[in-house]
Amino acid sequence: MGKLSHADLDRYVFSRTGAPNDDLLVGAGYGEDAAAVATDEGAMVVSTDPISLAAERIGTLGVAIASNDVAACGGVPEWLVSTVLLPEPDVDLLDDITAQLDAEASRLGISIIGGHTETVAGLSRPLLSLTCMGPTDRYVPTSGAEPGDAVILTKGAGIEGTAVLATDFRADLDAAGVDSETVDRAAGFFDDISVLPESAVLAPAATAMHDPTEGGVLNGLVELACASGVSIEVDTDDVPVRPETRALCDAMGVDPMRILGSGALLAAVPEDEADDTLAALDAEGIEATVVGTVEAADDGANADTDSAAPAPGVVYDGSHYADGVEDDMYDLWD
Repeated sequence: MGKLSHADLDRYVFSRTGAPNDDLLVGAGYGEDAAAVATDEGAMVVSTDPISLAAERIGTLGVAIASNDVAACGGVPEWLVSTVLLPEPDVDLLDDITAQLDAEASRLGISIIGGHTETVAGLSRPLLSLTCMGPTDRYVPTSGAEPGDAVILTKGAGIEGTAVLATDFRADLDAAGVDSETVDRAAGFFDDISVLPESAVLAPAATAMHDPTEGGVLNGLVELACASGVSIEVDTDDVPVRPETRALCDAMGVDPMRILGSGALLAAVPEDEADDTLAALDAEGIEATVVGTVEAADDGANADTDSAAPAPGVVYDGSHYADGVEDDMYDLWD
């Protein structure tokens, strides 16, 4: 399970994108959260995402994750197309999922305008695929980070993963001795999954933004760094981890940096704008921290250059990461 390697995506996906289109501003690319198509007023941001593992709140998470990708590009999510695939014709399950889709979309001000629903033989759990769209007058890519930028992380590591652990694995947490109050607070992290508020603050200043999902904040940093062709060094102690996240991750034997990361937003901003940006986030009641600095990287394109710069990627905990990081939570569903 999980994302394909950068090389496989380049070879089998990004090189096979059909007919060219003059209105396409940003298309498929490694680490990019969404595409952008030119309009008379600016651009339309479009993103699509599947979700299958978070059984208890799959509809809630699906809407948040799909809209986060649009917001992470500076867009305002307005429309959603929803595909719901069920393992069997279970009306009660369909009722739960569509009620969650409706409630979360209503909360975020997004209209569900169409989609498809059916049962599919061979599925072991529901599968959703959601496409979200929204306008922007300033598209912010994943690939725009520049040397000298400060890297800001909102909220903390493992927000989504913590909520999923608290609901899908509550019995395991009880058996591991995690107190019920901690688990209840962790389940409340579902309310923190949307990044629409912080994206509105960050978008005017950001050179790059990215919504970490599978593989957590660490994988999100890798995708941002590699898409931008830069290096980011991150100190473990600089990344905020909520006490509930730490408690649940310790009990389940997973790393907060490598579990489902929705709810956090990564943004590269010019160094001289970092303090003002953090102050603006704080004024909106949004936790945020500078977790690293963007540095120039050597992509090896010129073999004759004796460069001391690191290769594109992330230096974290003494290791260099330049490809996808597998999510620690996958094994929990085996």
